[in-house]
Amino acid sequence: MSSTPYELRASLLKQAEEILMQRYHSALEAVRWKIERNLVGPGDVVFPECPTTDDIVKEAERLYQFVQTK
Repeated sequence: MSSTPYELRASLLKQAEEILMQRYHSALEAVRWKIERNLVGPGDVVFPECPTTDDIVKEAERLYQFVQTK
């Protein structure tokens, strides 16, 4: 069963958000791990930034380009 263009875009946005949020949480967990083990101080580390809506749309566009390649 094929998806409508709207469903495809919605699905790609959801996938893009999941990908970027997973990357964000992995990076945040790595920072926390280093702080908990006193490898770095909280003031000495750069915390990752949460993905923005623009970031999610760009990632979805990248995924869409992959879908369109034959």
